[in-house]
Amino acid sequence: MDLRKQLFELGRITGGWWIIIVLFYPVYNLIVAAVALLTGFTAEPLAFIDSARLFDPGAVFFLLAVVLLFPSIEEIGLRGYWFDQLQTRWSALVSSLILGTVWALWHVPLLYMSGYYEGTTFQPELWWFLPSIVLTAIIGTWVYNNTSRSVLAVILFHFFGNFTGETMGFAPEMYPSVTIGTVIVAFVLVIWFGPGSLRGRDVPRPLPDWATVRSTP
Repeated sequence: MDLRKQLFELGRITGGWWIIIVLFYPVYNLIVAAVALLTGFTAEPLAFIDSARLFDPGAVFFLLAVVLLFPSIEEIGLRGYWFDQLQTRWSALVSSLILGTVWALWHVPLLYMSGYYEGTTFQPELWWFLPSIVLTAIIGTWVYNNTSRSVLAVILFHFFGNFTGETMGFAPEMYPSVTIGTVIVAFVLVIWFGPGSLRGRDVPRPLPDWATVRSTP
């Protein structure tokens, strides 16, 4: 199964991409926080995790679900089973926008579930949260396409994003600014790597097993 390879072949992720996967979100949060401090926007841009939560079994279980279980379900479902089919028909950018829109709509009911985000540092609102999800899908595609379509890579990228948000997240007043920062990052990636593939020129694009079979005469 091609999905099995995408999940377990560590060789798809080269050394430099391991660094990006692990450090992208912590570095991004620190840069945005530094800009907020230097511009006087706020004196406390980051909301660090309450140490008491680390000793609450229920809170720890929910934290593990948020940072590990949910990213695995979402990325396997959207990237693993669907995204390659989108990319065979549209550019990486358009495919990301389609996936990101579905991914954003998936989160809408969660915003109306009483207490769902109560145990987290996150306080989302539709007007900025949904666009940020769509833009984050573009960044995820950049990781995915540059790691030989590794679903494991985007799961880990998603994991470290959620983990950073839960342990070193932003104060609520920072959320609109963070969305603007995500716009800037996505724009730079599209311009630099190109909307067609969002992939470096020296990175091959391995075909999915089903696409290889279909193209065989």
